[in-house]
Amino acid sequence: MDIREKILKLIEHDSRLTHKEIATLLGLEEALISQTIKELEEEKIICGYHTLVNWDKTDDNMVSAIIELRVNPQRGQGFDRIAEKIYHFPEVKSMYLTSGGFDFLIELHKAPIREIADFVSSRLSIIEEVQSTTTHVILKKYKEYDTLFIKKENNRRMVVTP
Repeated sequence: MDIREKILKLIEHDSRLTHKEIATLLGLEEALISQTIKELEEEKIICGYHTLVNWDKTDDNMVSAIIELRVNPQRGQGFDRIAEKIYHFPEVKSMYLTSGGFDFLIELHKAPIREIADFVSSRLSIIEEVQSTTTHVILKKYKEYDTLFIKKENNRRMVVTP
């Protein structure tokens, strides 16, 4: 594994690590880490730094949704042109081309259920290439980006001694 990959693995898990901390963990000079991260940002390999939020611990009462989408790809244009029509919607948080029973998996930004329904019925499903949609409302998030969103309970088994 080269230096770039080692740095990416570290900051993918914790983007708050300082260049000095990364240098210490990898046994390298801080200047080399800074230069490598700058190159990774310029090459758009590092695309951004985000905060992972547990919205269940806030007063937020909006919901998240995932949509499975089946489409008819156009001859010579494949899926990319259809994806371009969809990923520009501000409601779309993430979008993936997938294998299996549907073509795209779309994650929407948190919103009231009525706005999610309106997005699906009045903006997404009217796209000519869209065959069908299946919308799933996320009821509870247990884990995301290797981070658990539930509190581990202590072992409640009673100690029995013979």
